[in-house]
Amino acid sequence: MVNWTKIRLVAILLIAGLSASGAGTGQRASTDAAAMAKAVTAAHAFLATLNDQQRARAVLPLNAATRKVWSNLPTGVTMQVGANERNGLKLGAMSAAQQDAALALVAATLSRSGFQKVMNIVNADQQLEVTSAPQRGAGNRVRFGRDEYYLAILGAPSADGRWMLQFGGHHLAVNVTVAARQSVLTPTHTGAQPAAYTLNGQSIRPLGGENDKALKLIRTLDAAQQKQARLGYEVRNLVLGPGEDGKTIQPEGVRASAFNNDQRALLLDLVREWVDILDDSPAAAKMSEISANLADTWFAWSGSPANGGLVYFRIQGPTVLIEYAPQGNPRPSNDHIHTIYRDPTNDYGAKLP
Repeated sequence: MVNWTKIRLVAILLIAGLSASGAGTGQRASTDAAAMAKAVTAAHAFLATLNDQQRARAVLPLNAATRKVWSNLPTGVTMQVGANERNGLKLGAMSAAQQDAALALVAATLSRSGFQKVMNIVNADQQLEVTSAPQRGAGNRVRFGRDEYYLAILGAPSADGRWMLQFGGHHLAVNVTVAARQSVLTPTHTGAQPAAYTLNGQSIRPLGGENDKALKLIRTLDAAQQKQARLGYEVRNLVLGPGEDGKTIQPEGVRASAFNNDQRALLLDLVREWVDILDDSPAAAKMSEISANLADTWFAWSGSPANGGLVYFRIQGPTVLIEYAPQGNPRPSNDHIHTIYRDPTNDYGAKLP
């Protein structure tokens, strides 16, 4: 098992062509064409490290069936013999050099902060593997941890063609569709368990920004707005999570047209926690699109606005659907979170050329 220390992650960022000094959204000067070229180069560099058997696992055709094979479940939950839980080659079946190339490809398609969020989720699952392994019986097929994350390339990476990158495992399903100079992140699932942990002396909350910014927003709403925002029922899971492609739900809550300027800014800042996972230029374009439709965007809330309370919220607009939900049966917990990010008009790059 590979120990991805801070030093190694910095090396991966450098391999991917990203600054390790912390370039945020809007600070990078690369053009769309350069960003897509970077991803294509990283894809070919990864493929060059594989043998024929590994390549057969990692590379698949891009079609309506293959692109939907993704999951947030841990390895071993699907009990049907031969059933595919997700596409690709898992990190545990790669050498250290191959893993570096795989993660450099993931980093090349995402923003620096987005890649860090992804790795924080992966490392949370490694913590879960360490704590849960002693409690599992010998016949238990469920596995957590870094080795159980898979990377797949659907289609042929090229500067002017359509292809797709999938990277995921427990609590993570990153789906990036690339076409020419554009890329789309939807649908993508992020989650965390544990929701907070310590690694190399640093406290990490993979979805801390999502939680904190949502609480800040709900607390700025006045009594009438909060009454509108609150759902009259408890939500214990994602409504449009994995396996719910193509489905829609009726908007609920309060419309952002009723928000003041500060509240609208807070809502957009919350949305960025998902959108900004993607590389800077396509993320900026997506934020502009969402901002243009903000008056028709809804914010719904279930749970307590107090720190530590169980919280479900949904953001729903013409081109965005975001959900955040605590998990647990029979008792939900803030230490186990699922989220989904979709675009009802452009999942899997439906609108891309």
